[in-house]
Amino acid sequence: MAKMILVGLVEPPTAEADERFRERYLGNHIEDIANCPGFLSGTVYELDHPHDDFPVISRFLTIYELEADTWEEADANLKAWISDPDAYPGRLSGEGALSIVGSGWYKFERAYHTRA
Repeated sequence: MAKMILVGLVEPPTAEADERFRERYLGNHIEDIANCPGFLSGTVYELDHPHDDFPVISRFLTIYELEADTWEEADANLKAWISDPDAYPGRLSGEGALSIVGSGWYKFERAYHTRA
């Protein structure tokens, strides 16, 4: 089980940038970051329908699972990975492809499971 997750709430910056967003962010960036040392996976969800009458914060939710013990360790690994241009073959620039609505490091607190 992951010790920590990084959550990102992201959007294409404009309706016209949707194709670029899908190519650069969904088609390249998620896999790139999921390969960062200490990262276990990268998963993205697209909003299917708002829940009740709550406001929609973001159309896309990205969750990276990590093995890091602290957010500082995870953040240092991520910054080193991103700053190395040779770390991920085929890395595409995401500049202008997305807007970050929110992001944060979350540590594991507890889990509940149901029996199937």
